[in-house]
Amino acid sequence: MIFTNSDGGARGNPGLGGIGVIVRDNEKILTKYSAKIGKYVTNNVAEYEALIKALELASKFTKDELTCVLDSELVVKQLLGEYKVRNPSLMPLFLKVQKLQENFKKIKYVHVSREDKFQVLVDELLNEELDRK
Repeated sequence: MIFTNSDGGARGNPGLGGIGVIVRDNEKILTKYSAKIGKYVTNNVAEYEALIKALELASKFTKDELTCVLDSELVVKQLLGEYKVRNPSLMPLFLKVQKLQENFKKIKYVHVSREDKFQVLVDELLNEELDRK
């Protein structure tokens, strides 16, 4: 089974934003990605942008089942329909995720703590990116 771990953050919230993503086959990391995403973004926007990149990257490895692992409870609960998307700046990102889901037969979203070993890794990727001049 293919998994993604993604993390987005903004220094200052809003502030300089970045994302970190890994795609893995259980324990084996298939690809890593990190990038700056803007100078004035919120943490929640960055979390969605990270998930969008994770879905794009994962589609190169599978079209079947995918599990997306995030430490953003808000994003996971919005995608599961437990929370409404009330912030107008998040709605286009939410809809983009909905569209990207069509690339997979089955998709699951899982919320984990920031201490999860793969979440620690994507957080490091994100912070290395934000530290880069």
